[in-house]
Amino acid sequence: MKHCLVVDDSSVIRKVARRILETQEFKISEAENGESALALCKQAMPDGILLDWNMPVMDGFDFLAALRSLPGGDAPKVVFCTTENDVSMITRAMRAGADEYVMKPFDSEIITSKFAEVGLL
Repeated sequence: MKHCLVVDDSSVIRKVARRILETQEFKISEAENGESALALCKQAMPDGILLDWNMPVMDGFDFLAALRSLPGGDAPKVVFCTTENDVSMITRAMRAGADEYVMKPFDSEIITSKFAEVGLL
């Protein structure tokens, strides 16, 4: 069973993502910010990460940079999840190591499609 880490400061978004991904047979872990997510990745590197951009403590961009510098941190497929629709922000995330992105609000079809595109499904 593949492991997905859902990183978002909104408990509602984490709950929605969990429900969607559990139907796709993922084991789910959750973190409310990048710092907590990084600690979880150091314990057990997930196969995939659904990552929010705007969070307190450590945002998604800083988390991604830290993740990619860890041993094995290049392995997880990272799907950025954001309300940002500015192309320059999306480009910045992709250059930093994100594999794909989704816009909030999302639904099961969008998440399933993006996870399939990056090879997690």
